[in-house]
Amino acid sequence: MLLGETVAVALQSIRANMLRSVLTMLGIIIGVGAVITMIALGSGAQKAVQDRIAALGANVFTVFAGQARQGGIRITDRTILSTDDYEALRRDARLLKAVVPEMQQSLQVKYGNQNSNLNIVGTTAEYTQVRNYTIPFGRMFTPGEDEARQRYAVLGASVPRMLAGNPAGMIHQTILIRGIPFEIIGILGEKGSAGGFGNPDEQILIPLQTARYRVFGSNRVRSFSVQVADGVPIEQGMVDLERVLRREHKIRPGGENDFTIRNQQDVLATQQQATQVFTSLLASIAAVSLLVGGIGIMNIMLVSVTERTREIGVRKALGATRLNILMQFLIEALTLCLLGGALGILLGVGTAVLLSRVMQWNTLISPLSVAMAFGFSAAVGLFFGLWPARRASRLDPITALRYE
Repeated sequence: MLLGETVAVALQSIRANMLRSVLTMLGIIIGVGAVITMIALGSGAQKAVQDRIAALGANVFTVFAGQARQGGIRITDRTILSTDDYEALRRDARLLKAVVPEMQQSLQVKYGNQNSNLNIVGTTAEYTQVRNYTIPFGRMFTPGEDEARQRYAVLGASVPRMLAGNPAGMIHQTILIRGIPFEIIGILGEKGSAGGFGNPDEQILIPLQTARYRVFGSNRVRSFSVQVADGVPIEQGMVDLERVLRREHKIRPGGENDFTIRNQQDVLATQQQATQVFTSLLASIAAVSLLVGGIGIMNIMLVSVTERTREIGVRKALGATRLNILMQFLIEALTLCLLGGALGILLGVGTAVLLSRVMQWNTLISPLSVAMAFGFSAAVGLFFGLWPARRASRLDPITALRYE
């Protein structure tokens, strides 16, 4: 029996039992679709974390005011970071490329007839460089404008939408911050929410000295964003900063720091690792469906061998070899798995796209995951179809012809 004829006979057998074939493929369809969907969700989550890490900027860490102790009790209000610390770091730190102070308060903002309560950040001109921002509209204020206490504002990417304004059209317009008029000179590029670090798109930047003397009336700094010098490990930069701040805060040797250093990239990298483990777990659970589908195919093929015992005997009597019979049943199992795998790919990709558009979940369809799922479905067909095919090929033609 020629290979083409063997394939034709196998396909004819599948068409003759269409409903049973579809039900048999269902396990493979669900399994492949589930694997692709789970991997797409996991890959999308990992990509979102990678984007957050890149958005933080290279070699950047953050310093927050810590908690002082008095009588064994932590007191948060006894320790602060100030502009004096900022000047000391600029003057004495040797391994730091940039130190960006951030004064922050939530204040009432008015633009036209729109009002909103937004986070106002008093900072320096280096903020966009350290935080890796783009400015698609307008510009950032300069160090000279900061020292001159100019009333300039640079809006986060989401602020124009929140204030019902056109980003390009808002440049050189006036916005009121706590009743004080500010000229809008720039719109920041979109960053997206950074998890526990807030949403940087919903803030307004103003010059540090303007914030200190005209808006906040305080020299208290909420945090420093610090970028280490090129080629310097971030850990060494942390030690250099700690040396300067401990001296400024008059902390004795062996004493506990009254400030907190947070390497945000390490936090997000840990989150990424956890997401990767979770993705692998979900994909493994989904792969069980493929195993169940393979067992279903083996079961149906064994039933098919039993039902077609006389047919096998007739084919052998007419000259079909053991290899012909083996190939016929193996092709049937492979066809069911490959067709189920193709339909499963459509199901998985469609589900991932639907979740992305309807639920707004981060999904990333990987061609490698699609190829692996399809290849695994073929392997399932070979593995679970081999035993029934081998059993069919080993039937004695005399016994098979006498089978009722």
